[in-house]
Amino acid sequence: MYQNQSRESIRKMPSIVKTLRAAADPNRLRILLLLSGEELSVAELQEILAMGQSTISTHLSQLKQAGLVEDRRTGKSSFYHLTSPAGGSPLDEILGRAKGEIPEAAADQASMRLVVRKRQDKMRSFFDSVAGRLGRDYVPGQSWKGVAEALLRLMPPMVIADLGTGDGTFALLLAERATKVIAVDTSAKMIEFGRDQALRHGVTNVEFRLGDMEELPIAAAEVDLVFFSQSLHHALHPERALAEAARILRPGGRIAVLDLVKHRFEEARELYADEWLGFSEAELETMLQKAGFRDVQTSVVHKEPETPQFQTLLAVGDKPS
Repeated sequence: MYQNQSRESIRKMPSIVKTLRAAADPNRLRILLLLSGEELSVAELQEILAMGQSTISTHLSQLKQAGLVEDRRTGKSSFYHLTSPAGGSPLDEILGRAKGEIPEAAADQASMRLVVRKRQDKMRSFFDSVAGRLGRDYVPGQSWKGVAEALLRLMPPMVIADLGTGDGTFALLLAERATKVIAVDTSAKMIEFGRDQALRHGVTNVEFRLGDMEELPIAAAEVDLVFFSQSLHHALHPERALAEAARILRPGGRIAVLDLVKHRFEEARELYADEWLGFSEAELETMLQKAGFRDVQTSVVHKEPETPQFQTLLAVGDKPS
């Protein structure tokens, strides 16, 4: 088997004769030296070597035929790089010696750094032009769900309580990383729907419990993290809900509250069954401190552009160890 692998490696290596013939030309050797350190386009090689496009293209074609370089198509441009055959290449020693024997080698490397810097500057220029608009304009591949998934993967496995879970969507998302999620809601239909969702998706580490945020069906010091995700404003007595959160947390546990910033959209009471029209940062911070949390931090993390322009408030705090 080892002999077969060795034969395969030798088969993939560029011919020594072709390598020596291709590298015999000083200009092709300069190109190889450049491509050993950076992937470059024909236009960039033109700028560095001060040669015409046809000359550069001819040299690259010969190097490609010799199996020394490969190209990668990107849009309208092709970028060239050295081939990396299995088992090494006779080109390595040639390039090592050429660095000290080609008079233009040092100047070529300096020019290459300038060209690459221009490429980076072009990218920076684009982001400078859209600064302040990335959150509002479409960006391919950028989504809050993607960011949330990434952040969840960074969380250590823990027991999490999702209080006021609703249909359980957030609980199922948390379950991807949590040791266990305890999802609590006062609505029996919401709990039933959440259980069905978990069963349908094969999620086994979410436990749905019917109960009130102010009298949680969770034992003292049972969880590591408590989440209120747009649910605290439904509590009749938010202070009691936060006190219950402190009770079920282990020493050193954390709380995270996502809720609405205080607003005047009275219709929310009828439309969404809201008990409170959000909270100010000062109110939420004070309530958390009274519940025994320390190192409380609050910030407005989102503002909707459409009327009534609801804003989202995030508050986090720690239960003393």
